[in-house]
Amino acid sequence: MASKNEARTTVKLRSTAGTGFTYMTTKNRRNTPDRLTARKFDPRAGAVVPFREER
Repeated sequence: MASKNEARTTVKLRSTAGTGFTYMTTKNRRNTPDRLTARKFDPRAGAVVPFREER
């Protein structure tokens, strides 16, 4: 059975602080083919750091 919307896929955002903390989110691969970057809170680092999409 096909998924609800094949254009949107689940991606894992990993902290660039080196703590190994991750967030899961979705993105539309047609609109944003590049790697996603977001500034989010890393509880292990105790600060807001850039998170980058991992493949």
